[in-house]
Amino acid sequence: MSAGVQTASRAGGGTDAPHGAAVSIVMRNVSKFYGEVLGVNRVDLEIEPGITSLVGPNGSGKTTLMNLVSGLIRPSEGEISVLGIGPREPELLFREVGYCTQFDSFPRGVTGRQFIRGFLRLHGYAAPDVERMAEAALHKVDLVAAADRKVAGYSKGMRQRIKLAQAIAHDPKVLVLDEPLNGLDPMARAEIIGLFQEQARQGLHVLISSHILHEVDMISDRVILISNGYIVAEGEIRGVRSEVKEHDLQILVRCSDPKRVATAVFERDSATEVLMHDDGGGLHLRTRDPDRFYDLMSTLVLDEGLEIESVGPADDNVQAVYQYLVGNEGAST
Repeated sequence: MSAGVQTASRAGGGTDAPHGAAVSIVMRNVSKFYGEVLGVNRVDLEIEPGITSLVGPNGSGKTTLMNLVSGLIRPSEGEISVLGIGPREPELLFREVGYCTQFDSFPRGVTGRQFIRGFLRLHGYAAPDVERMAEAALHKVDLVAAADRKVAGYSKGMRQRIKLAQAIAHDPKVLVLDEPLNGLDPMARAEIIGLFQEQARQGLHVLISSHILHEVDMISDRVILISNGYIVAEGEIRGVRSEVKEHDLQILVRCSDPKRVATAVFERDSATEVLMHDDGGGLHLRTRDPDRFYDLMSTLVLDEGLEIESVGPADDNVQAVYQYLVGNEGAST
């Protein structure tokens, strides 16, 4: 099912635009099969700059989708364009994409600084540029002090940060980050989230997968919900949720006279369930017609003089959206 709230734009043409002109990541009817095993199926996406989060349980297709964007694998069917560059131009694509895998894999005995320098040399940068760019990347992830220690002695959080440093070292326009917050302590996590947000403000595409759902809510411009290789919905959290008409929307109403509000709601058949809040200062309601319900709240205030402090979704978050869309499977994200 598609949520119908795609939030993408393009400049300078479509998938056949000259390099540097297209600004979107575009997938058209993309499928990837591993033999008879489905990776992703019939994906149509257009992703604009900003922070886009992929949400789905293990095996849903998140990593396959990210590997397709980064050019590590090619689609079995369909077309992909990343800023106007296709998967058959890997050297051009790799210059524009920074990839951070969720898995640790480092050369034996390498230090953090050597790890970044070697990566930049593979990109063909000259020695003076390698030194400058490596130092800048290490500074951004706050690893300068540990840069000359062996990566094998790093903590999980430090290994995660050195992978991020590698991903951003060559100044890519697209960051593909698979579970980039794993292993980070709260302070480091806040710093790295700030880095993502700064990259997005500079016009980069930041594509993230994460199971820390409240952080996805906090940092994402949009989400893509994926299940069993299919895109379930995409768009802003609020927009995605409002499109799910076949499921009840949970709403929290804070008011001075909850019993009167509950009576009015039932009389107008505007809710499927009404529960008194534990503190007695409001109601939890379920409705399948949120527009009608919000109109009723306005009527109660304007025409009947009821005092209503606030009305808003009680489940306006990725966890609730995903569980509503794909059922209990979403609990494992």
